[in-house]
Amino acid sequence: MSTTAYYTEEGLRKLQEELHHLRTVERPHLSQQIADARDKGDLSENAEYHAAKEDQGFLEARIAKLEVVVASARVIDLDQLDTSKAYIHSTVKVKQVGSGTERAFTLVAESESDIKTGKISVNSPIGKGLLGLSVGEVAEVTTPAGTTKFEVIEITR
Repeated sequence: MSTTAYYTEEGLRKLQEELHHLRTVERPHLSQQIADARDKGDLSENAEYHAAKEDQGFLEARIAKLEVVVASARVIDLDQLDTSKAYIHSTVKVKQVGSGTERAFTLVAESESDIKTGKISVNSPIGKGLLGLSVGEVAEVTTPAGTTKFEVIEITR
């Protein structure tokens, strides 16, 4: 059973476009590769055929996963969200306790995360630590690099 994930309209649209591409472009392409490899003769010694079948398995698994994600996705209206606490699709400006380094993170669904642009998953250690906090509160986050404390200094949408 899948859990509900919350997306922006843009994030859900990207997922739907990827699913459409996989179904309409990648799936027929792989089917053609399998047919071409099958035409080459003995399948027991045909590496091209076995590679194409393996790729097909990975593709079908990805399609199945995306179908579940899209089916359970919900779009959030950013204008309706409370800005007093850090929730999904909030941009949280934090100061690292000790070093004073400031960073901003946008809390997003796992499939929308992109650390280069500051978008982190709500399922990541930092994302989990920041969820539900208000300005002035401190999150103690345990990451593979160790424990870090972040003070929330601003929350925006």
